[in-house]
Amino acid sequence: MSCLLVPYHVDEPLPALDAPFPADAAVTMPLPEGDTWQRLAHLYEAVAVAVADLVARGDRPLVMSGDCTTSLGIVAGLQRAGISPSVVWLDAHGDLQTPETTASGYIGGMPLRLLVGYRPELIARSLGLRATPEERVVLVDARDLDPPEREYLVRARIQRCLVDALAAERLPDGPLYLHLDCDVIDPDDLPGVLFPAPGGPSLSAVAEAVRRVLETGRVAAIGLACTWHSGRGAAERVRGGFAHMLSGL
Repeated sequence: MSCLLVPYHVDEPLPALDAPFPADAAVTMPLPEGDTWQRLAHLYEAVAVAVADLVARGDRPLVMSGDCTTSLGIVAGLQRAGISPSVVWLDAHGDLQTPETTASGYIGGMPLRLLVGYRPELIARSLGLRATPEERVVLVDARDLDPPEREYLVRARIQRCLVDALAAERLPDGPLYLHLDCDVIDPDDLPGVLFPAPGGPSLSAVAEAVRRVLETGRVAAIGLACTWHSGRGAAERVRGGFAHMLSGL
């Protein structure tokens, strides 16, 4: 299992990103001029190439980054390697906004909606990213949803469950892309997260849920969103609590 570091928050470089595990390789580059979507397409093309290469060599990578949008490149890379993964998405937030519904304009609040096929011309088409059917997605926790996300989930076929209920029988069929945004952990248990959402599960509860998913033997890649302020102790907490991820792939 290889650890790949993508030290960016959306298109902002994070050279001092406090990653919890040592990286075997990193994806960094000057990003071109242009709008944010064009810059992200350039970055995530490199992520997709790196992931596809690792998977083709029999690896199952752990990709650490500063946000959740990196998942677009990870899933594109898995697809290029011949894997069409279902998605298990652990997050305090839904990441189901669109450019039309977001109040903030924050692209980091959109990646799961993009993965299930929303407006492929924004970035998916550039990456050759095929939509994941909604019924092959499990959204775990998502306790902090905006009204447009709640409205979307009423009609969507995305499955939902709490962290404690995440078990093998709740998972969709086939290979899995496991996405862990660490802000799913209660901020009282994980210091310095960028977008704290009180009332979440403990670090140990999330670690146990991740263990249950890994024990299926179906995880093709993990995306670990290190959504925290560096130097406040979050990386050390995650390193201690999730060390089993390194041996579980």
